Amino acid sequence: MSEFLDFISALPEENPLLMMSGLVFLAAATLTFSVLAVIRVRTSVKRRASGLASADPSVNARSLRYASAKAAQRLIDYTTRYYGAGTSADGGDVRNLRRRLIQAGFLDSRATALFFIARIVLAIGLAGACFVLLPSLMELKPEMYWLIVWVCCIAGYFIPSVYLDRRINSRRNEHRSGFPDFMDLLVVCADAGLSMEAALDRVGRELGDSYPSLSSNIYMATLELRAGRSLSETLEQFAERLSLDEARSFATLLQQSAELGSSLTDALRVYSDEMRHKRLSLAEEKAYSLPAKLSVPLMLCIFPVVIIVIMLPVFVRYKTGTF
Repeated sequence: MSEFLDFISALPEENPLLMMSGLVFLAAATLTFSVLAVIRVRTSVKRRASGLASADPSVNARSLRYASAKAAQRLIDYTTRYYGAGTSADGGDVRNLRRRLIQAGFLDSRATALFFIARIVLAIGLAGACFVLLPSLMELKPEMYWLIVWVCCIAGYFIPSVYLDRRINSRRNEHRSGFPDFMDLLVVCADAGLSMEAALDRVGRELGDSYPSLSSNIYMATLELRAGRSLSETLEQFAERLSLDEARSFATLLQQSAELGSSLTDALRVYSDEMRHKRLSLAEEKAYSLPAKLSVPLMLCIFPVVIIVIMLPVFVRYKTGTF
């Protein structure tokens, strides 16, 4: 330690340039770290101020971002009021659309408005993209050019409906495949002495990993029961959200069992066996229909190749005259 202190004390006399460089480095490092600390503090303050400004709309009322968000919100609110209040001419179609959106898993009250906005935006967007990009890609006659633009517009208008149908079908398949397991677990809970509300809650938590959509619908049914809705109405809404005939039959079964005073456990067990047998029957039906479905690609893809392999040597011998 004493040798190091002697070296430091003798450094200005022996090498003053090195000493000056070290002092400049220390000063520059101190200044840099101070500036970085100030910038960090100011950034944190600006972030907090921006959060407060976003909480208070009057602060950023002149910004373009706020104006765009406000205009979009007004458009969504107007569309929601128009289609939600039933003032449109096609009120039945709107109710049907709302039911399809619920079956697809879109439970937001603004889902109907967003669906119509998505239709309009996609129709205009695809038509505009085709209108701008098509002349640079290929040369077409004016009639064909406008026909393609209109086709793109119609396709953009129907894309949300196609996506909605595909989502409903995928969720329906998940519900159909998980409903027998739901019935089996419900029978186990009923045998254990749980009430229907407790059984639904337990089964919904057990099916969360395997069938998330079915589990979320069961959880919604549990919330409706806790809110005071009757069991029959809750199961009817549950079957409507699942869009399954099996779920509607299940709701009718429980309603009739409650009215007739029969054993709920026995009814659930019998219906669970029927559901299991029905799923096995559907699997056997798909297996039996597989050969008929394979005949089409067999005739189109494999049979011509076999014919070519068989007839090619005969054709070669006929052309070369080596019979």
